Amino acid sequence: MARHLITSALPYINGIKHLGNMVGSMLPADVYSRYLRQRGHDVLYICATDEHGTPAELAAKEKGLPVAEFCAQAHDAQKAVYDGFALAFDHFGRSSSQENVEITQHFARKLNENGFIEERAIRQVYSPTDGRFLPDRYVEGTCPHCGYDKARGDQCENCTRVLDPTDLVNPRSAISGSTDLEVRETKHLFLLQSKLQHEVEQWVAAHEEQWPHLSSSIARKWLTEGLHDRAITRDLDWGVPVPADTWPELAAEGKVFYVWFDAPVEYLGATKEWADVDPSNRDWKSWWYEADETVRYTQFMAKDNVPFHTVMFPATQLGVREPWKKVDVVKAFNWLTYYGGKFSTSQRRGVFTDQALEILPADYWRYFLIANAPESDDSSFTWEHFTATVNKDLADTLGNFVNRVLSFSKKRFGEEVPAGGEAGEAEARLGEQIAALLAEYETQMEALQFRKAAAALRALWSAGNSYLEEKAPWLEIKTDKDGAALTLRTAMNLIHLYAIVSEPFIPASSRAMREAFRPGGDTAAWVSAEEARALAFLPVGTPFTVPPVLFAKLTEDDLEAYKERFGGE
Repeated sequence: MARHLITSALPYINGIKHLGNMVGSMLPADVYSRYLRQRGHDVLYICATDEHGTPAELAAKEKGLPVAEFCAQAHDAQKAVYDGFALAFDHFGRSSSQENVEITQHFARKLNENGFIEERAIRQVYSPTDGRFLPDRYVEGTCPHCGYDKARGDQCENCTRVLDPTDLVNPRSAISGSTDLEVRETKHLFLLQSKLQHEVEQWVAAHEEQWPHLSSSIARKWLTEGLHDRAITRDLDWGVPVPADTWPELAAEGKVFYVWFDAPVEYLGATKEWADVDPSNRDWKSWWYEADETVRYTQFMAKDNVPFHTVMFPATQLGVREPWKKVDVVKAFNWLTYYGGKFSTSQRRGVFTDQALEILPADYWRYFLIANAPESDDSSFTWEHFTATVNKDLADTLGNFVNRVLSFSKKRFGEEVPAGGEAGEAEARLGEQIAALLAEYETQMEALQFRKAAAALRALWSAGNSYLEEKAPWLEIKTDKDGAALTLRTAMNLIHLYAIVSEPFIPASSRAMREAFRPGGDTAAWVSAEEARALAFLPVGTPFTVPPVLFAKLTEDDLEAYKERFGGE
């Protein structure tokens, strides 16, 4: 079995994230991790909060807290939400950790030794009103490429072009709104990406066939435009310090590394944190440093993060001249919109993850988001679509099937799996259908095609309903009691199958389905095609209970209440 290293883009420390952040990185990574574990693979799923930069400093100031204390509290608050969504990280670290400081500084020293870092005097935007140099993202203005009037000085959200603050038309301070800006000279370290362009091109060419088109097209666009040398330090109080043993003058000035230099290194740092927390864990470097060919590394992220992970961080890794593991597959997502507009953390537009859990259990959200993941294009969240999906797929197709099979069987045959007769033609057809759908589900999961995997899972659930309607045990029992018992026994085996294969999507509901039966300590992790075809997991006489309703149907009143609270079209 392969060893699978999985990371999702690091959520920024500032504020609870919205559903678009969840579906664009962490949730699909969790679904894939759970699936691989079920298939018997060795999996390490790593994530962390991205804690450095001006937004954290300003948020801490607003709350009257030291920035380190603010970040610690915010990290715990985010982790509580992700626990609520049942995200099964092996470790959820912090980019402000000492482990990340050490590895980031090590990378910088190695890049410098290898001739890929240069100290340069540059002219940078300074705001007299704010009394500080403004980090790139805190200069706003109009994008010179697409005309978007809220572009930041590091990147335009609209066209994804990487920018410098001085590129912006009509720039202003995002902190105070002041247009009284000056350009002053200051010294910074630059990563000489231009010297690494050819190596990055070769590396991308060797890997992009494994990537979705969205990932490869963004990487190619960057490379075609050419890699430019980029400043990797900033004038901030909060960040990974420039090491004094290498750059004493800059260290004395309090320079720190740019957040986009140290944040990707935190994938390594968080893995080291994982090992430091529990020394019994496998040596963390076996996943990253001289990792053997069995380690397959998959990253999950939204499209605006793709350039940094397909070009900039690989350039850093290549320039270090050490055998650090580089990504094999970059699974990129488009954006989930809210009624056609952007979810926005800053503008509080759309449903945020903590609010989602206040309304409904995590499985409702997990299933809807993955079944409608923005893979080939942006997708829109609407309350109407969410309500219809929950009611049709979860409540009617799956939940109702489980409840009526177990309730009817308990009423007519007692609280054990009934015997009934031998499987017949209908059961044989069902077995072939289930085996084929399971194979399709596996194929799509392994191809990281989550919407198609969800469609295959939904088809598995629907197959049970079609079988039940065909056999109609509530009528069958009047003339053929053994036949009705066979139908119900087969349907119960489907429920057990659903409990196993649905676990990556809806873990809590899957656990409730599995715990409805007591098959002598069953611990089956997955179902083979032959097992699926036979539909004979549960021995006759296995006791069962009828679980509480798995999914409550959402009413028109619910729909109106959600729209009133969060807004709609």
